[in-house]
Amino acid sequence: MAARIVAFVNQKGGVGKTTTAVNVAAALAKHGQRVCLVDLDPQGNATSASGVAPGGSGAYELLRGDAPLAECIAEAEEEGFWVVPAGPALAGAEVELVGMMARERRLAIGLEPGRERFDWMLIDCPPSLGLITINALTAADSVIIPVQCEYMALEGLSHVSETLELVRKNLNPAMRIFGVVLTMFDSRTRLSQQVVDEVRSHFEETAFETVIPRAVRLSEAPSYGQSIFRYEPNGRAAAAYDALGREILARAGVPV
Repeated sequence: MAARIVAFVNQKGGVGKTTTAVNVAAALAKHGQRVCLVDLDPQGNATSASGVAPGGSGAYELLRGDAPLAECIAEAEEEGFWVVPAGPALAGAEVELVGMMARERRLAIGLEPGRERFDWMLIDCPPSLGLITINALTAADSVIIPVQCEYMALEGLSHVSETLELVRKNLNPAMRIFGVVLTMFDSRTRLSQQVVDEVRSHFEETAFETVIPRAVRLSEAPSYGQSIFRYEPNGRAAAAYDALGREILARAGVPV
């Protein structure tokens, strides 16, 4: 079966988007799936959090068409998945893409060979809605939107929904919302529960049952180049991401 391409998107920073992309990649790999994580953020946080050192070809070369996908992949050996790494050069791609032919489809073209090699291709988008993110949304079959359980979360969600609608209308009619995942849930605050209730009332068909807790270990793990499954495999955050991985597989009709 051809790979499912899923973009993790939210133009608001600090919502747990990269953390979720990395740990979902690890969770799916743990369940025997062949996963490629595409880091499209010039900061390269998904790359380093996966334990992959930048260097050689990566997302920048893939977008420019300077190297094929096979040359842009590095293995995150300890995690069991592959990564298309990002580095500072990617920041220039936003400007360079403007003058290119089929500029919104560069990533879709670059990722096409991976459809036969992988089960899942997960794209970690930058926290903006520029040309790089538009490329991700044009390439993706569906999107997962991480939303933090904090004030103003729904306002950010409405902006994302508007952008998705524009991309659907003009570039990728088949794209859909795979799911909305609530992150940074703090059971001690009433606000967190209010946000969960509000998001579920607006997105009752797409909001995941699994809620990701706010956890110190979760924010520490990337600095060690590890997913939560390696850093604290028996903790509640690992249990939550494992449950999210199972829920994603179930929605996709993949037996766990």
